[in-house]
Amino acid sequence: MPSLPIPSPPNIQISAPFDKRESYMKVSIVGGGGLVGSCAAFALQCSGIAREIALLDVNADLASGQALDILHGAPSTADQILSAGSYEHIPSSDIICITAGLRRKPDETRLDLINRNTDLFVQILQQIQSAGLQPTAKVLVVSNPVDILTYVAAKQLGLPENQVLGLGTQLDTIRFCSLISAELRTPPTQTKALILGEHGDSMVPIWSSATVGGLPLDKYPGWTTAAANQLFQRAKGSGAEVISKKGGAGFAVGIAIRDVIDSIILDRRRILPVSTVQAGCYGIHDVALSVPTIVGHSGAHDRLELELWPKENQALRNSANSLKPTLDAVLRRIG
Repeated sequence: MPSLPIPSPPNIQISAPFDKRESYMKVSIVGGGGLVGSCAAFALQCSGIAREIALLDVNADLASGQALDILHGAPSTADQILSAGSYEHIPSSDIICITAGLRRKPDETRLDLINRNTDLFVQILQQIQSAGLQPTAKVLVVSNPVDILTYVAAKQLGLPENQVLGLGTQLDTIRFCSLISAELRTPPTQTKALILGEHGDSMVPIWSSATVGGLPLDKYPGWTTAAANQLFQRAKGSGAEVISKKGGAGFAVGIAIRDVIDSIILDRRRILPVSTVQAGCYGIHDVALSVPTIVGHSGAHDRLELELWPKENQALRNSANSLKPTLDAVLRRIG
């Protein structure tokens, strides 16, 4: 898709650092023609951070149509290059976001997807490798079951493991906060609560650090244990609820993806609950799941151990243990 060069503003001298490669960030979205991929592209357009967004999809017409639709809004959003295509975009991409995959059914858990999605995902990884990754590229896995596939990507792509992240429970976390905010009628941006562990049935709500405007949630007027349990259960089932009502989740997933990519591009070093291969955080090893992670230009800079309640610590370890049988089966499957 042709694009016009963006002229420099008059009377402003562009400094040398602006011309460095790391300042020109390109994001390629594998599965960009689908609901999640296109919503991610739109969220990235609205944030205005990425200089170039490429939508990659086996359905070339669909990807091209999504890119064109997003491009039409560019005069009111950001000066970016929008394009569509296939794996020829990989060598010039700084961030590769993998959203391609088969959609979860309303009565299906994310782990049930594994046999249907693993072969497709491995093929995508092979095509990305064949196309040629930059050694500094970051890969963000969104396809489900995200923790299993993040581990597979980290082990197969040949990149440093800190450069391979899964969206993990960042999506669950913002869903969780939105529901708490709606229940208490508090500002969503001042409502803070984490979900850690698996992006799935064993996810763990971290009530010990939940706050509204800095006030501990359990001290907030009207807060009860019953409300806490009800809201967590709804957050846990939110994905299935959205799928049953509209066929698939897109908008909030796109925002969650934008949160991670913006933190990488701008080196924000935000603490986000993203999935990475663990090597000792909370005593967890050799499995990918979400813990508080400093996300910046190099990917996952570090993992942090927040002080949790004992039952939260145990639930997090249980979450890791629940993933390992499926992970072992997948590794045997793909050899």
